[in-house]
Amino acid sequence: MGLTTSPRRPDWQVATVVGLELETPRTQTIALDVPDWDGHRAGQHLDLRLTAVDGHQSERPYSIASGPADELVEVTVERLPGAGVSRYLVDKLREGDRLEVRGPVGGYFVWQESFGGPLLVIAGGPGIAPLRSILRYHRSVRSAVPVRLLYAARDLDDLVYRDELMRFATFDQFDVSITLTDDQPPGWHGYRGRIDSAMLAEVGWPSGERPLVYLCGPSAFVESAEELLVVAHHDRARIRAERFGRSGLSA
Repeated sequence: MGLTTSPRRPDWQVATVVGLELETPRTQTIALDVPDWDGHRAGQHLDLRLTAVDGHQSERPYSIASGPADELVEVTVERLPGAGVSRYLVDKLREGDRLEVRGPVGGYFVWQESFGGPLLVIAGGPGIAPLRSILRYHRSVRSAVPVRLLYAARDLDDLVYRDELMRFATFDQFDVSITLTDDQPPGWHGYRGRIDSAMLAEVGWPSGERPLVYLCGPSAFVESAEELLVVAHHDRARIRAERFGRSGLSA
């Protein structure tokens, strides 16, 4: 009987920051030129390592926000209270800086067209990052799989990729729904408040359609949404959830 081994984790390499875009007052997308990048699948992540002047190193995992067909590798980082790494990446990083990265990593949260659908993607706050990669991939391969996105943010200023999501809403096969949980501007016609069973019933497909669900956001958000889906008789085996904590993501 032969031995089997896990795939070797990619080696660390140096990437150059070639673009910075402030998505919200506390969230920034970082575009990286990674010289030996062999490509990624939609939904994967990478590890990022910072080394301080005293030699101390900090590693964090970040979802890859760019699509597999994009020229550059992008991650989106939210500044978290008391978190030095995210504060540095949002407030101090400059174009031309270099960062150590390792990836791509992970296979649990990926989607490819052969997986089919229908596809329901649910995001809370910065949890939209890996789902953006999935949506971009869907567009790049001209997939006919129908997609419905439900995205929860505190207010309009907290919406990550706001303009791009509005463009997605104009494409065939895409349906984009947004709920603002804390503050809604005058004339707001989207959803209000936290995601609940009624909202999911309106936005998603009935459980009998057996949609593939990709769910990403803070732990409490993900756990609540996943429970709502299971109570509505969705197949737990067709729900893929990725949770963000204070130090990054976990699957």
